[in-house]
Amino acid sequence: MSTMTINGRPATLPDDPDALLVDVIRDDLGLTGTKLVCGAGVCGACTVLVDGAPVVSCLMPARAAANTAVTTVEGIGATDLHPVQKAFMAHDALQCGFCTPGFVVEAAVFCDAWRKDKGTAIPSREEIGAALSGHLCRCGAYDGIFNAVAAACAGQFDGIEFASPRVEARAKVTGSAKYTVDIRHDGQQEGVILRSRFPHSRITELDLSPARAIPGVSAAVSLLGDDRIVRFVGDPIAAVAAKDRKTAEAAIAAIRMNAERLPSVIGLDAARDPGSPVVFEKSSRRKAGNVSEGTPAPAAWNGNVRGPSSAFSQKARKARNWVAAAREQQNPWLVEETFRTGTQSHSCLEPHATVARFDGDRLTVHASTQSVFHLMELIAKRYRLGHDKVRVIADHVGGGFGSKGTLGIETTAAIDLAREARAPVRIAYDRHEEMSVTGYRPATELKIALLPSGQGGLKALSLTAYADTGAATNSTLAALARLIYPAEAKELVDYDVISNLPPGAPFRGPGGPPMAFALEQAIDEAALRMKLDPIALRQRWDPNPNRQRLYDWAAGLDLWRNRPTARAQTGRYRRGVGVAAGYWLYIWQPGVKIELKVESGRLVASTATQDIGQGSRTVIANTVAHEFGLEPHDVDVRIGDSDLPEGPGAGGSRSTASVIPPTLLAAQKLKDAIEQHAKRKPVPGSNAPWREMIAASPDLAVASVRPEDSRPAAPDIRSPMKDAGFIGMIFGWMLRRFSNLAVGAGVPSSVQVIEVEVDTWLGHVRVLSVHTGIAVGRIAAPALARSQATGSVIQGLGYALYEARETDSRSGNVLSAGMEDYRIPGIADTPALSVHFDEAGFDHVLGGSVGIGEVATVPTSPALANAIHNATGVRLTEIPIRPDRLISALKGRTAA
Repeated sequence: MSTMTINGRPATLPDDPDALLVDVIRDDLGLTGTKLVCGAGVCGACTVLVDGAPVVSCLMPARAAANTAVTTVEGIGATDLHPVQKAFMAHDALQCGFCTPGFVVEAAVFCDAWRKDKGTAIPSREEIGAALSGHLCRCGAYDGIFNAVAAACAGQFDGIEFASPRVEARAKVTGSAKYTVDIRHDGQQEGVILRSRFPHSRITELDLSPARAIPGVSAAVSLLGDDRIVRFVGDPIAAVAAKDRKTAEAAIAAIRMNAERLPSVIGLDAARDPGSPVVFEKSSRRKAGNVSEGTPAPAAWNGNVRGPSSAFSQKARKARNWVAAAREQQNPWLVEETFRTGTQSHSCLEPHATVARFDGDRLTVHASTQSVFHLMELIAKRYRLGHDKVRVIADHVGGGFGSKGTLGIETTAAIDLAREARAPVRIAYDRHEEMSVTGYRPATELKIALLPSGQGGLKALSLTAYADTGAATNSTLAALARLIYPAEAKELVDYDVISNLPPGAPFRGPGGPPMAFALEQAIDEAALRMKLDPIALRQRWDPNPNRQRLYDWAAGLDLWRNRPTARAQTGRYRRGVGVAAGYWLYIWQPGVKIELKVESGRLVASTATQDIGQGSRTVIANTVAHEFGLEPHDVDVRIGDSDLPEGPGAGGSRSTASVIPPTLLAAQKLKDAIEQHAKRKPVPGSNAPWREMIAASPDLAVASVRPEDSRPAAPDIRSPMKDAGFIGMIFGWMLRRFSNLAVGAGVPSSVQVIEVEVDTWLGHVRVLSVHTGIAVGRIAAPALARSQATGSVIQGLGYALYEARETDSRSGNVLSAGMEDYRIPGIADTPALSVHFDEAGFDHVLGGSVGIGEVATVPTSPALANAIHNATGVRLTEIPIRPDRLISALKGRTAA
């Protein structure tokens, strides 16, 4: 029997030659700070030290650790935080925190070696990037990580007191934060799902008895619908639960199944063919998924094409006629182009996961979810249980980005298995499942025509969008162009193109980035033809006051004023600067409740929301602390539990806008109650009157609900739904009636200026700097807001340059189903990032704050493409902007 020493204690290693070190650490020893993500040594989340050297434990056989000393994140700074941990906390070098332990372990080793060799010299970004290049952060916390590691190496956190802007940061840097995949109940079983190997088939036989006969199997259930049809590779068929994953996988392999293959169609072009096989017959269309956050509006179907949806058009016939006439007259100001965007995977580092447990008639579900309260409601409805019989818990969530907003099969299967097994059951997707069946931002084809008037205004805009939605509907791309750049006439048409691929899902600003990729490049092209500054043209055509201020800011940047021109550049490397604008909606969730109380002399704020990295705990703590003249650490925030008062989901940038108003109202209520019930009044002239009164107060509790309208909107600030006319008002009503979301007055806005260097020989684009200006009102948590903004930009850069989910057009298999095949930005890809917050524009909102996550990523891809055009003179119409596409465009321009 072999042993190792782990965090200073002896531990026995299993005899199983297939056992991996990561499984021993997590499952046998319960050290869950080490995270399993990719299983391929790509992401670094499972990094531990073996005899002082960083090792990815997902690739290391457990027996190879015999007679070694292993250190996990729990052993880094076990008695006193390491300077790296302190620096990560102080610089907010984390968001969801799932990747943080791996970064901390590697960075601590780098810091210790650096200090030994270089003293307190500050390492360069290149040196830090090289040291941490084996680690990935999907939230995009890289800018904070650079700053934190540099500060730790410089000795700035040697034995000092420090403040952390994020209230849960210590739990995340020490590995003590518990995510759904870390939950372990006594007797817990492991669930695995049997999935379709074919893109379209009818299951004619499904025999689960061979699976149930395997020793160690506790449950097996069918997941088929009434029609027994599966419509994509990976569609769930059945699930089993067993004592461990290895046994569950053997049980899945033992299931007897026969399937009748049905004709299938894969992808945008094939599915638009009128003769292509139909994915959803009329009677089964309700089974289609939803790629947006709102309820689908009615639309016609024609085979696999749903649409046209053109309700947000304005004088569409005039727009068509004017564009056609301009085309016939060869009007040089008419801009016409077809743009294409690739499929972007969410790539959450914590996989979709659920642990379900029944205690008598009460169901407790731990879930990696973006909406604990809404998920509880959906579970209660599906299983016909009272709300008091269902509890959903999500203490920490390792990223979501839109993919974890509803009731998924991982949750329903875990519940079904737990009920049959009479034991807790966990289902956690492997990386292949996570990258293939959990949703994605659909690929698109966008045909745009933009016509300036002879007087220099915007006469007509035509935008027709086709979204490659897989087995889903409700893409909204062209419609979003209704709310920016007013024109005399707009024709805005959306089509869903359904095929035998997994369904798409909402992804950070659904529809916004692909729409902006086309529209913002068309705006730039119009400025070029009209011989105008691109910012000046936007200022002429876009009256929104938030963006007008941001245009002024962008135009004043030295980078913009000194930008080069393509014609002036020669040679291999060329520099370019581009700009683009973006916007999102001010969305909030009605009915949100905040309970605020005094408990044992401390303030406690509670609501059933969750923190997926955006900082809900901190926003609430900061808001309460500010109202009472306290520090955020003086406030206990309880979230992540559906038993708490109703809270908002984390989607559509609604969290901050939904929780701050009721928190402020609850604070005023509690102040009144404290003044009435306090046993003694504060000492006259005291600097901390509320602290003294809270300490002297008996336990009290008040609750407050988000008001319908916090304050009346200013006369010049309208809801964008009203600006969209009658159809917009109907859409706003549907959003509130069926999705419990409200669209408020005012438009969160962003303007980005990006600088690139283009290697014209190899087609490589290096992003040198990004300046992002954001107008979302008062910033409730400045450090976290900056982290959100820079992370959104980094995801946008990935969308523009690297990310593309590839599928086999014949078999329907997702080919880029691992992190070694699907490229997301790494720390060394991170440019210099500057964030400018314009805090005006939302004074009519109680608290003055709205959300950041969506609006900050919308303009990134077009700003980058416009920068490439500025550098090279070529217009890139397809993303990701791969080297071969750029080289081809350069060759085409030379040939022309």
